[in-house]
Amino acid sequence: MDRHIRLDTIAEKLEALCRQDGPVSGQAAQVLSEAVDELHAFQRENLDFHEIVEHVDHSIFVTDGEGNVLYVNPAYSQNTNVQPEDVLGRNVFDIVQEGRIFTGGASCDVIQNRKRVFRLSTTYKTDPPLMGYTVGVPVFNRDGSLSKVVVSSRPLSTLKLLQGDFEQFLHNLEEIRKREPVSSVNENSSTLEARPMIGHSKALNGIWEKIRHVAASDATVLITGESGVGKEVVADEVYRHSLRNNRPYIKVNCAAIPASLLESELFGYDKGAFSGASAGGKAGLFELADGGTLLLDEIGDLPLDLQAKLLRAIQNREITRVGSTKARRLDIRFLSLTNSNLREKVAAGTFRSDLFYRLNVIPIQIPPLRARPEDIPELVEHFLEIYRRKYQRSITLTPKSMDILTRYRWPGNVREPENALEYLALCCPEGDVVQESVVLDLLRQDTVDEALQPVSTLGDAVSHYEKTLIEQALRNTNSMRSAAEVLGVNVSTISRKIKQYNIHLP
Repeated sequence: MDRHIRLDTIAEKLEALCRQDGPVSGQAAQVLSEAVDELHAFQRENLDFHEIVEHVDHSIFVTDGEGNVLYVNPAYSQNTNVQPEDVLGRNVFDIVQEGRIFTGGASCDVIQNRKRVFRLSTTYKTDPPLMGYTVGVPVFNRDGSLSKVVVSSRPLSTLKLLQGDFEQFLHNLEEIRKREPVSSVNENSSTLEARPMIGHSKALNGIWEKIRHVAASDATVLITGESGVGKEVVADEVYRHSLRNNRPYIKVNCAAIPASLLESELFGYDKGAFSGASAGGKAGLFELADGGTLLLDEIGDLPLDLQAKLLRAIQNREITRVGSTKARRLDIRFLSLTNSNLREKVAAGTFRSDLFYRLNVIPIQIPPLRARPEDIPELVEHFLEIYRRKYQRSITLTPKSMDILTRYRWPGNVREPENALEYLALCCPEGDVVQESVVLDLLRQDTVDEALQPVSTLGDAVSHYEKTLIEQALRNTNSMRSAAEVLGVNVSTISRKIKQYNIHLP
């Protein structure tokens, strides 16, 4: 229990005893004894804390919640030449406004914003004035009010002492980058590009709900769906909402790395493991992901022999480098992506059933875009807005153009409309308004026959197909006579069908 809470509890006991009638001397003595013990312990802790703060070489500057200076440690005076009597008991806002002792700093901003801040500060008791970098932290009471502000600072000149270490750090970072395959990426939530799932269909809402339920766990997640549906976007959202979102996020495409290199890239290798191995060995992607998340893309393409090693890594939470016998314990959350049907691969003997069950603890199936057409208008507007800004175009779609895009089946899923809208933003020949003819040309389907609403009868299907053929012939030939020749009918038949189907001549 927190010592402040224990002291409060003892105080409540004493207060209750004082309100009682009759003799309470025995109880009071016991409670007072507890209070004395706690106060002695509190005093010892306070002395320990005071000794630590008095000897650190960081400048410590403390105010109350109103900005009145309560304490500065000896290092503050040594680093800045500002003596305690110059600031103690004064208000930090007055000191900063006066501008004789120091300006800048973090105290005022912490008091105003009630959150941690990083600021530069200049003190004027030295010649020349001294610049420092400061970190201010708020301390709150239990009722949420601001109790104190603690500011720690160092002179900027001390950063020069780190120059050698920083250069070594950059060298080490460059060596790591050289060893990383281009297919793997190390990210965290602060740098991860936000690529939201666009749409409010029932299917997408269900996926969002599942992400919210499973993100905070460490359960393995298998995300499946056709190419281009946004599997990696979903994986990124799982990571972003997880408790590991400030830890490593390593991505590896199992199909992009040659099978001969994949084992050493994943598991790493020891010195002398094979010809050409680095003298000091190399950490694999599993080790780089330790404490964080490992995303295995195209998991269905993982060779069978590596499937066994991956299974052991997931089951036992440990790996063994190539050329080593030493097992290394790891703490990793696994996410996997595939556009393959892993159940079919299991039945065909090309994917281990035990690995499939380990990966498939939390399955997330992303439906193709054609199965959620209600999301298409929102997607189209999303990509339009991106490319309006990128290319400085005020491009818009006619209602008919939007209808065609909505009813098209988009075999490339989300990736396809993204590319299509970029093309329209750049190359629209009709000015800033995209006409349906431009959209039809882009999609290379004159009436977007695949995207039309399902026909209900055989007669409807025949009529629909006949109309499609006539429109295509007219567009390709630009005349009824030539279209009739292409289709093997006379001009009168073409003329009659044009009226029947209300076909617009090109």
